Amino acid sequence: MSMRVLHILDHSIPLHSGYTFRTLAILREQRRLGWETFHLTGPKHTGTTALEETVDGIWHFYRTPPTGATAGRLPGLEPVAQMRQIEKRLEAVVDAVRPDVLHAHSPVLNAIPALRVGRRRGIPVVYEVRAFWEDAAVDHGSTTEGSLRYRLTRRLETHALRQASHVFTICEGLRSDIAARGVPAERITVIPNAVDIEKFEPGGEPDEALKSRLGLAGATVLGFIGSFYAYEGLDLLLEAFPAMLQKRPELRLLLVGGGPQDEALKAQAQSLGVADKVVFTGRVPHAEVPKYYDLVDVLAYPRHSMRLTELVTPLKPLEAMAQGRLLVASDVGGHRELIRHGETGWLFKAGSAPALAEAIAQLLERREQWPGLRRAGREFVERERHWAGSVARYAPVFERLAARAVA
Repeated sequence: MSMRVLHILDHSIPLHSGYTFRTLAILREQRRLGWETFHLTGPKHTGTTALEETVDGIWHFYRTPPTGATAGRLPGLEPVAQMRQIEKRLEAVVDAVRPDVLHAHSPVLNAIPALRVGRRRGIPVVYEVRAFWEDAAVDHGSTTEGSLRYRLTRRLETHALRQASHVFTICEGLRSDIAARGVPAERITVIPNAVDIEKFEPGGEPDEALKSRLGLAGATVLGFIGSFYAYEGLDLLLEAFPAMLQKRPELRLLLVGGGPQDEALKAQAQSLGVADKVVFTGRVPHAEVPKYYDLVDVLAYPRHSMRLTELVTPLKPLEAMAQGRLLVASDVGGHRELIRHGETGWLFKAGSAPALAEAIAQLLERREQWPGLRRAGREFVERERHWAGSVARYAPVFERLAARAVA
């Protein structure tokens, strides 16, 4: 069935994030279904003030440039102003593209404007939740759980979930929470995080020149590649590292990326006396990331336990499994949904530096299990976590909503 879908997004390529990469995969697969996709970003997208932008010669985005209208406002009123901006811009884009379905992606600041415009125009609205806005705010330190702002934000999220024609989400943890808010199970569909399997090959040989340049020659390399947010638990990885070095002096820690915790992590490495054994590369061009993966013997995902990490499945461990990588991860809910301990990876008790050190030690000692772990991880992704299979789950819902709207 031909379909015109207008996506309402927080931000998009050319910015790089897990959010933009998931979006791009969804758009590609929806187009392979024969659908036309259109795309609007909110005022938080940065890098352009143009009303429209084409990226990579293929992807055309309508933008909502910041107007400066929020300057000087009380912080609590900024989201209201953002939603008004998005709603006004969305009205114009709907007139231009005449979509069959509005596909709003979290945060809820995109869903509320979409619901308002959809109600006025008679267009069904689906809402895709990748994380709850109230939990992301807590985990980034901008509010506290139980505060008035948290409760109001949660209430707004629940309202959007109940009003949407259908709710999509990325994992079972979020699906259960959405159902507990009173959304019927038949109106919730999981579109799990996945990978473009053809873009990931089992790991290649390390670039010895790069390895030498980074001071990793002859080392066993532990690594993390991604954004340095507090919830990722890189502070725990550094805390565990001195004990690991005592047993294995050849270990080095490679941290590729950057983010809010960058300076704090560098200071921690200094205070622990391991700065000369930890390599911070900063952010690297996306095309060069595979070279850095090839340097790593064991990838670490030591996420702290909190609502966001217990509910939400990350993308990075899937990419690691698609490349046949060895990985150690904390046993938060988002990881347990992806990783089978001793079969596709190694899990340890979240928040425990000794447990993390012991898990890495066990994995390094069990070299005979490595081929099986690598193979099982790759097979799991090929079987259950490829984008074509995930995105196919949209089809029956979208077709039913579009047909109902026409009738």
